[in-house]
Amino acid sequence: MTELNVLGDNTHWQKDFERRLLASYTAAGLGAAAVERMLEDVRTGIGDWVTAEITDAGMRVGYVAVVMADNHDSLAGRIGDLHIDAHHAGRGHEQAARDWAEQWCAERGARRVGIRLTEPAGELFDGYAVRGQLRMRRIDSPPKPLAGVTARSMTQAEYPHWLASERASYVGDIVRSGALSPEEAERKSDRDFADLIPQGLATPDNTFLVLEAEGEQIGTGWLKHGRLPGVTYGYSLHIQEQHRGKGYGRAAMAAGELATLEAGDTALMFTVWGGNEAAMNLYTSAGYHVVEESRSVSLPRPPA
Repeated sequence: MTELNVLGDNTHWQKDFERRLLASYTAAGLGAAAVERMLEDVRTGIGDWVTAEITDAGMRVGYVAVVMADNHDSLAGRIGDLHIDAHHAGRGHEQAARDWAEQWCAERGARRVGIRLTEPAGELFDGYAVRGQLRMRRIDSPPKPLAGVTARSMTQAEYPHWLASERASYVGDIVRSGALSPEEAERKSDRDFADLIPQGLATPDNTFLVLEAEGEQIGTGWLKHGRLPGVTYGYSLHIQEQHRGKGYGRAAMAAGELATLEAGDTALMFTVWGGNEAAMNLYTSAGYHVVEESRSVSLPRPPA
C-alpha cells in the first residue's frame, strides 16, 4: 500500500534529486559548467518545496516534491519532483504520488499544476498538455549554409519593427501553448523584453540577425551568447510566413549555429512552445534533443 509522509529534513532527497538531474543534463549533452549552472538555478527556492517520502509497507520507494507559486496573478502549483525507484516502478506508486500532489496543490487554491520533466515518465502525465520543450544540440563544426541564403546584422532602423513583431509572436506562442491568458501573456512579454534587452541592439552578448535570399528579407534571428557556460540560447529564429516551406528553417538554424561558434560557444539551445508541432519536428530532424519538457493541467481535474 502506498503511503506518503511529508519530510522534516529534505537533505537526503535533495542529494538524490540533484544526482538524477546531473545525470539527465549530462546525458542531454550539457558540459559540466553548464550543468552546475542549471543545478544552481534549481537550488534557488528549493527550500520552499514540500517533499514527501513515498513508502510501501514501511519501505521507501521514492519521493514527490510540490510547491505553490504566484503564476502571473493566479495561484499555480508545481510538482518539482516525482520519482519512484526503478525496482518499485509500475506498482501504482506513481499515480498515487501524482494524485497526492494534485490534491495538495488544489487544497491551497491552485488553478493549475505543472511539472518539468527531465526523464521519461511513461503515461503518467499524458493528461497534462505540453506547454514547452527546452531543446539543445552540440555544435562541433561550422554548419553548411543553404545556397542563396545570407545572414547579416540587424540595423537600428529595422529594430523597432522587429521588436513589435517579436513581442506579438511571443504572446501568440504563449497563448497557443495554453500556458497563460492573452492578458497574462502581454504582461509577461512586457517584463521579459525589458529584462532581456534593456539596451536594444546594444545589449551585450546578444546577436540580432536578418536573413535574406535573392535580395529579399526572409526572416530574423535573436541569440543570447553564454546564457549558460558554453551555450548560446536562441530566443527566436523566425522565417516569414510567405517564405516557409522552402527549407529556410534549416538555413536559419545554420545561421544560429554559426553565430554560436563565432561567439565561442559550443551548443545551441531553444525553447519550443507547445502546440508548435512543425517546429518540434524540425528540431528533431536537425538533432536537437529534449533537455526538459514542461507540462500542466487545470485544477480541479475532471473525474476519470
